[in-house]
Amino acid sequence: MEELINLVVAKTGLSESHARLAVETVLSFLKSKLPAPLASQIDGLLAGGASSGLDLGSIGGALGGLFDKK
Repeated sequence: MEELINLVVAKTGLSESHARLAVETVLSFLKSKLPAPLASQIDGLLAGGASSGLDLGSIGGALGGLFDKK
């Protein structure tokens, strides 16, 4: 998550504390809107970086379920 916070600081000029609050707010919002398996993948990605073993199959299935609704 630190990498994301640093990117927000660099792109926006916000202070580290404001960037942290912004990132935490957006991530909390996303996790509340996504299916649980996908939300947990976000936590794993942030904890372990790109090598966290992100399961693209389960993400695709979860997203497919979202878009199949009419």
